[in-house]
Amino acid sequence: MKKRSKKYTEAISKFEKGKVYSKEEAVKLVKETSTSKFDGSIEIAMRLNLDTKKADQQLRGAIVLPKGTGKTQRVLVVARGPKAQEARDAGADYVGDTDILEKIEKENWFEFDTMIATPDMMPLLGKLGRVLGPKGLMPNPKTGTVTLDIGKAVEEVKAGRVEYRTDSFGNIHGVIGKASFSEEDLLANLDAFVAHIIRIKPATVKGDYIKNISISSTMGPGIKVENSFDK
Repeated sequence: MKKRSKKYTEAISKFEKGKVYSKEEAVKLVKETSTSKFDGSIEIAMRLNLDTKKADQQLRGAIVLPKGTGKTQRVLVVARGPKAQEARDAGADYVGDTDILEKIEKENWFEFDTMIATPDMMPLLGKLGRVLGPKGLMPNPKTGTVTLDIGKAVEEVKAGRVEYRTDSFGNIHGVIGKASFSEEDLLANLDAFVAHIIRIKPATVKGDYIKNISISSTMGPGIKVENSFDK
């Protein structure tokens, strides 16, 4: 049996295990039960009634949170000409084309958090798929990271865009802020994230769409949240 730390034991004593809390109560508790010495992330986990064997029920995309994520994102843009300049003007941290791809391949360079590319660069990126894919860095049209609107994409990532993707069990995970965020800001991000997932509900889903929702801090316990969002 895994031995829990003293801080973790103290944290779980602050709420009733298995109880479903209102979103306001849950946000208050998730801040109180943050056990990390650093400013931990607050994450949401949603279990959805999805059959991920069906293509239309495999959800993937991104959302810009109204209060940001509390994390500074380092953005790499792979583009040429005017689009490369557009990326620089929008505040991209790194901009390049074949030179930057060669640096990744030969030097194993990954000093960035998000990669954005123009469609014409994707054939060149293909050979790096085996390296970028497992790290979750491969640009994808569904998440808005393969686009001609480079400036907007860079600005959204910098503003606090969160990517999500259903796993094979129909679960979606995402970051909705930091433990240092106010309860009001965490609630705003929580509402926005859940509202977005409800909005993209596949038409073929039968019965209840959301099975359960929980939020947790880094290294902290999960707290169940009442699903009053789609009522």
